[in-house]
Amino acid sequence: MQEYTTEGTIDITADANLTDLVWKNEREHADHVIFNKRANGGFTDVTSAQFATEVRRLAAGLMDAGVGIGDRVALMSKTRYEWVLCDFAIWVAGAVTVPVYETSSAEQVEWILRDSGAVAAFVESPAHAELVTSVRGADSTLHIWQFDAGDLATLARDVDADDAELAARHRAVSKDDLATIIYTSGTTGQPKGCELTHENLLYETYATGISFGDFLNEKGSLLLFVPLAHVLGRATQLTCFNALTRTGHTPDIKNLVTELAVFKPTFLLAVPRVFEKIYNSSKSKAHAGGKGAIFDRAEQVAIAYSEALDSGGAGLPLKVQHFVFDKLVYAKIRHAMGGNVRTCVSGGAPLGARLGHFFRGIGVTILEGYGLTETSAGIASNSTKELKVGSVGRPMVGDSARIGADGEILLKGGQIFRGYYNNEAATAAAFTDDGWFRTGDIGEIDSDGYLTITGRKKEILVTAGGKNVAPAVLEDRLRAHALVSQCIVVGDGKPFIGALVTIDPEALAAWRKQQGHTDSTDVAELVDDEALRAEIQKAVTDANKAVSNAESIKVFKILPVDFTEEGGQMTPSLKLKRSVVMSEFADDVDAIYASKADS
Repeated sequence: MQEYTTEGTIDITADANLTDLVWKNEREHADHVIFNKRANGGFTDVTSAQFATEVRRLAAGLMDAGVGIGDRVALMSKTRYEWVLCDFAIWVAGAVTVPVYETSSAEQVEWILRDSGAVAAFVESPAHAELVTSVRGADSTLHIWQFDAGDLATLARDVDADDAELAARHRAVSKDDLATIIYTSGTTGQPKGCELTHENLLYETYATGISFGDFLNEKGSLLLFVPLAHVLGRATQLTCFNALTRTGHTPDIKNLVTELAVFKPTFLLAVPRVFEKIYNSSKSKAHAGGKGAIFDRAEQVAIAYSEALDSGGAGLPLKVQHFVFDKLVYAKIRHAMGGNVRTCVSGGAPLGARLGHFFRGIGVTILEGYGLTETSAGIASNSTKELKVGSVGRPMVGDSARIGADGEILLKGGQIFRGYYNNEAATAAAFTDDGWFRTGDIGEIDSDGYLTITGRKKEILVTAGGKNVAPAVLEDRLRAHALVSQCIVVGDGKPFIGALVTIDPEALAAWRKQQGHTDSTDVAELVDDEALRAEIQKAVTDANKAVSNAESIKVFKILPVDFTEEGGQMTPSLKLKRSVVMSEFADDVDAIYASKADS
């Protein structure tokens, strides 16, 4: 049995809670700019003292509105400054934050409000207010405050820093009390509410600060676009706040390049799909501009250079090539990321060694980590000093990882949640008899303690011939091709492995032009195009190099639509809802096996 524990402890006093961070920053770093808040089309500075004042005023308003200790308050909004403000104000009032994705359906919102027993809700827009109103029930007394209607200013009330009532609320909450209920995004079934305590999130904040302290500090800056409703964005925001890292927020990654050029952050946090898009967009533009050969060679050099760093460093010929391509290619990619980024953190899904080596080779080190909502975000991570590309690093300080007899990753640590809200059966099933949390992921731990994720237990495919296949390995390689947006590997109970592939709209536009198609030619008209299929076959051939013949993709099918969050096939954190895809595209899966049978 593989097992590894990282030495060290993090002591959190019994009376500690998350709001201590607000008062600490105000007391010790009052004039430090902790946020850049959107205002008048740009950003305005918010100091630690200003933020603390805003938190107190809003918390006092919540108390006046009748929000009591332990009450649940929903928070439904895109990533923005007001989200963080409300989160801390809810905690100062002694209440519990219940995040809701701003893209959630009426059914999901209704379930979360009802299951959590929320007494109030902060929402961003009129549409959100209308949605919450429509599902809360005619006899509900649920308070609703809307950001865009100016309700925060109306709710807030003047209060002194030493207000006795506010201080009493602050001290009424201890580390063992519930801080938040985060409902899983639900790739299958009804979302479950993960109960995270103040201790869980404080432990995560301090542990992450230790791992990332060399770039996550008072000199650093982050433009946060990961949803704050997701535990990864939330935990990173808390860590930045504790580390005095200046943070700005942007709700929409469609304009990310423009936003990065203005904000110029020193590091980025993203899910792997964002890094894939940066890579694929750069490659697609190079090929469309007649510089594809240069980019392809630069890519090979970047990966080779990064790999050489793990085995004594690059030789002179490789160093010379790397220097040349840094001027021609790498600097342009770094410029598109804002110019100052040298370190990134990736989580939420596997990144893969291919992208990890590429980005490190161009001068942007991506630190991949691992965690779940149930572990308060990261519980294992690489660091700049201890990095093994392709792994998710070692457990954080004081945390332990073990590989069970069936390959499942089991965890222990201060970040592990206390259970699922209103669901004792699910809570009991989530832990082994000796207290290890069952992640549902499968993986390996090497002799140095580095953890590698190889797939999900529920996603392992077993072919008719009895071969076990982890789809993540193939899917990661498939998405390396610029034309591939999303993909799903299939074959459970089938005679061979197949794949459904969707096409990236941005890459398709450039490819259409190269092939002489009109701009109005839709992907649905090209699914059987020989040239397009030849390109995707290249991606399949490359992916198959990573596995045995029995595990390789034998047949693929190009779909006329993409998998998206709006379409219901992706979660807000851009993970594939496999059960949804397999149900919605069942006929396409059947066609894969019918085509082979007919050939």
